[in-house]
Amino acid sequence: MVTARFRFFGELNDFLPRTRRGAAFTTGCARAATVKHMIEALGVPHTEAGQVLVNGVPARFERLLEEGDAVEVRPQREDTEPGIRFIADAHLGGLARLLRMAGFDTLYDNSWQDEALAAIAGREGRTVLTRDRELLKRRELGRGCYLHTIRPEAQLRELFERLTLALHARPFTLCLHCNLPLRPVAKDAVRERLPESVRQTHSEFTTCDNCDRVFWKGSHHRRMLAMLGDAIGLKSPSSPSASENA
Repeated sequence: MVTARFRFFGELNDFLPRTRRGAAFTTGCARAATVKHMIEALGVPHTEAGQVLVNGVPARFERLLEEGDAVEVRPQREDTEPGIRFIADAHLGGLARLLRMAGFDTLYDNSWQDEALAAIAGREGRTVLTRDRELLKRRELGRGCYLHTIRPEAQLRELFERLTLALHARPFTLCLHCNLPLRPVAKDAVRERLPESVRQTHSEFTTCDNCDRVFWKGSHHRRMLAMLGDAIGLKSPSSPSASENA
């Protein structure tokens, strides 16, 4: 067994016992323990760890710990590239819906067990969203985000800040029910399915080819746009599709 000193920064302290938060502490490490092994043994999922320094030098998760090592671990911060895709666990249905509303491909099924969810994430290169730290410790997961907040709107804001998602948001381009792209549809093609008041006042419509719902920019669209604005600052009045349906 070797002894090493650890210091975690920022919100990573939320994963630690109170006596270890905000300060360096010394602990014993199993023989041949790696940086990743000890970070997770201390309670922090590897997906949450960003920069890792050992004795002041950047280190990889695979580095073997040696006697007297000083390890500093900072939270994950990353600029997201276009095309990021998510998969939310069974308890984050509200967040999944908001992400779809903002235009992010997000899988969700509250019947999925952790094993199935992790397998899908690995196979499709999706970022796992969860409040279950043990799920994020699964070896097969490459990317994941632990949500520290409870309410869906706060979770959306937290995720946008961590992953700098605002630049890639495309509100109202995905079906909230199917997670598939919406496409414009001619008014004449859906006229018979529209309420009379909508036929008289609206001219732009979109549809989902999977569920066949029709959407337009009605009062529900305005409420959702306002909610997105409150959560993440998306207030454009010219969103490309809508949120009421027939």
